Amino acid sequence: MSTSAPRTPVALSPVVRNKALAAGAADWIEDLPELVAGLERDWQITVGRPYDDATEAFVARATLAGGSPADGTLAGGSLAGGTPAGGSLAGGTPAVLKLMIPRPGEHARREIAVLRLTEGDGCVRLLRSDLPRGAMLLERLGRPLERLGLPMRRRHEILCAAARRVWRPAAGCGLPTGAGKGRWLIDYITATWTELGRPCSERAVDHALACAARRVAAHDDERAVLVHGDVHQWNVLEAPGDVHRWNALEAPGGFKLVDPDGLLAEAEYDLGIVMREDPVELMRGDARGRARWLARRCGLDATAIWEWGVVERVSTGLLCTSVGLQPAGREMLAAADYVAALAITPRGSFSSSPARELPPPVCPWRRGGRAVRSPRSRR
Repeated sequence: MSTSAPRTPVALSPVVRNKALAAGAADWIEDLPELVAGLERDWQITVGRPYDDATEAFVARATLAGGSPADGTLAGGSLAGGTPAGGSLAGGTPAVLKLMIPRPGEHARREIAVLRLTEGDGCVRLLRSDLPRGAMLLERLGRPLERLGLPMRRRHEILCAAARRVWRPAAGCGLPTGAGKGRWLIDYITATWTELGRPCSERAVDHALACAARRVAAHDDERAVLVHGDVHQWNVLEAPGDVHRWNALEAPGGFKLVDPDGLLAEAEYDLGIVMREDPVELMRGDARGRARWLARRCGLDATAIWEWGVVERVSTGLLCTSVGLQPAGREMLAAADYVAALAITPRGSFSSSPARELPPPVCPWRRGGRAVRSPRSRR
């Protein structure tokens, strides 16, 4: 529990610090010790050592004090996710405290919304939240997928399985659409490429903008589902109870996603993130083959997966470059140049509509072989 004694500055990873400074959140960095102390008091938790590999927020280990109330009446916060109303969370329960960088885009609101919608199914369970403070208390999971040393194909199987658990109708939840995200990416790529001194080829940028425009035009509210928005190997963690099982994919809850961006979009968006990752392996292997395999695995459209991957690869490469996250930024932009060159090579292209060669989609939001269509968004 916190005391009135002066607190030392909170340790932040260089990436989080740079992102906070870029967002004009220097005061947030300075006020972090006070913010953490207030949450320790209000939520009856003890905050421990921060995670040094965080990239989007201050993230630290936490432990609940005995008899923490679970009825959502805590000061400044609310409870979500599985604990009976009027009950309590056991003392000594391990958890994770996450404090979002204050910046435009309602990132904290969107993440909290996704975690409430999923209720621990596919995503980490939300224990408490405080939107004004950008704070979340989450169940503590195991190691990230990246640290398990699994072959890339095995990682892709786990990523697909984790993403599919999230996909579900969620019309009217207030999250941005895939079309809105596509338009934002167009603006971001155009501005950031110039600001950074054009760190990749103009051809790569033009290709990404064209792909983004096609995905915006293809958006369909009736087909849109809840998507995580950032499905990669650092955002998939071992779930409690299965942390010692290499074959945890076959066990219920074997892996869960963290750090959702939250969109109502075509499910292919999430697999575009999988296309974005492992850029060096993408250039050394069969790039189009990866998109086709992901499409077959999840019963989705290979062209849409490919095009979202093109857009995300350029935007994320530019973002990594802007915050000094290297060599990831250089590798993604090199892969973007490589993929842009493939776009003018007809061999192996997607112009023959490969989705028609795939089996009929069998998606987790379908029942009895028929798609469960969500009502059109009223936003």
